[in-house]
Amino acid sequence: MSTLHERVGGQEFFDRLVERFYQAVEADPVLRPMYPEDLNEPAAHLALFLGQYWGGPATYSEQRGHPRLRMRHVQFTIGLAERNAWLTHMVDAVRAEELDPATESELVDYFEMASRTLINSV
Repeated sequence: MSTLHERVGGQEFFDRLVERFYQAVEADPVLRPMYPEDLNEPAAHLALFLGQYWGGPATYSEQRGHPRLRMRHVQFTIGLAERNAWLTHMVDAVRAEELDPATESELVDYFEMASRTLINSV
């Protein structure tokens, strides 16, 4: 059985997905203040993480160590507004790829779960 990474065409898919996502973040009044002025580094990290998570090469871990998702995000105040804004942009980015329904659902389900685990504020 192939990995999702292979089914979507490899790292190029995750690079496009993250580029589309960060275009939305750039204009989002809730999320933009949480990010550094230059979005290139966080975008590169996210694309590599997602590629690795979904079965691609371990480049993210080689460069940054274990993902430690919660630890890397604890410095940010993430409530429902932040989580929902993030999830909206990521789901929009996924849906723009016009994937088959099963693959789209697999990605969206993961992003819903992962974003929920990062909420650290009421």
